[in-house]
Amino acid sequence: MGIEDELTAHVAAVQGMVARSSAVISDIVARLASCFEHDGKLLICGNGGSAADAQHFAAEFMNRFRIDRRPWPAIALSTDTSVLTSIANDAAYNDVFARQVQALGRPGDVLIGLSTSGRSENVLAALRTAREVGLVTIGFTGEAGSEPMGGTCDLLLAVPSNETARIQECHEFAYHVIAGMVEAQLHRAADHSTT
Repeated sequence: MGIEDELTAHVAAVQGMVARSSAVISDIVARLASCFEHDGKLLICGNGGSAADAQHFAAEFMNRFRIDRRPWPAIALSTDTSVLTSIANDAAYNDVFARQVQALGRPGDVLIGLSTSGRSENVLAALRTAREVGLVTIGFTGEAGSEPMGGTCDLLLAVPSNETARIQECHEFAYHVIAGMVEAQLHRAADHSTT
């Protein structure tokens, strides 16, 4: 595949996601804004590149995106190696995120599970546990992940592609759109409450 083919495939994937997922993205923004407005927290989990994406997405809320404002609590569950390895060693790798959701999650919080395939058992276990605890569950996946992941999620963003690189690129685009919209919405709300 040449550079033009790669770029064309990327643009087509983003356009396909935008066409199919704008309503879901708006719903995700509303859920996250409500969570932060009510002093809830965001938990995010994924494996490999999706673990890195979880950290990136959390940073947009903990620090800032475009606006200087107060931080909002967002935790990537893939970052504490002692917690991850102790759970994997003492129980099972499939429990590494679910156990953290049990410890940290409270009703009204949000869990975002990232899995390009939709079949990552530790992410699915975390989503199931989050539902039991009373969290809002949101999934990010690719086309093939819609079925395995859909039943565990209140909201599901499924990129219309089965290629991991394209799915991850679209997820990152969506994270930035969501972070910017949540920030703008909560910043406007804060401005109105002080006037």
